[in-house]
Amino acid sequence: MNLPNKLSVLRIVLVPVTLLFMLPINIFGWQPEGWNNFINTNGMLVAAGVFILASLTDAADGHIARKYNLITDLGKFLDSLADKILVISIMLAFINLGRLSAWAVMVIILREFAVSGLRMIAASKGNVIAAKMIGKIKTVTQMSALIYLMFEPLLMKICYKEFTGYPLPVCSVTIIGDVLFGICVIMTIVSGVDYLIKGKEYLKG
Repeated sequence: MNLPNKLSVLRIVLVPVTLLFMLPINIFGWQPEGWNNFINTNGMLVAAGVFILASLTDAADGHIARKYNLITDLGKFLDSLADKILVISIMLAFINLGRLSAWAVMVIILREFAVSGLRMIAASKGNVIAAKMIGKIKTVTQMSALIYLMFEPLLMKICYKEFTGYPLPVCSVTIIGDVLFGICVIMTIVSGVDYLIKGKEYLKG
């Protein structure tokens, strides 16, 4: 396995690490108080750091693969799979935390299923559909929105201390998050439609 593929695998491995710091532990009613207190106060910042590291591997694996001619069918598959696992897992965690709408995330998941289905059909015909530029832009908007949402609690604390008694700045923090996530949903839909239109020959018959 070459270096770009190892970076894609690392991105997948970092998913449970990110979730570990995002979500308090509750196993059949057992909740470690000390750990959950840490998660509720500082866990999201640690999760943001791990998520940013995972996001950087997305840029690094593609750059290395192109620069050193290490592009493989396995690499195309792992890169796309790692992106989907990373992004969808974090979005589901935000649903659990009550920050994101399940309906909005469902739209994104349905898009990923549709494109993955298209890739499977293409693979059955001996072709591999690599990530297109619009797909990469979609991934960047998703990761940017999620990174902002991870820093949102910190930004709200800063705004609350700075503007105590003036709720508008605190409200603006969440509005920005909603707008960024809305943009990523739109880009997800647009890129999905683009994939389906350009891959329509695989759907014939």
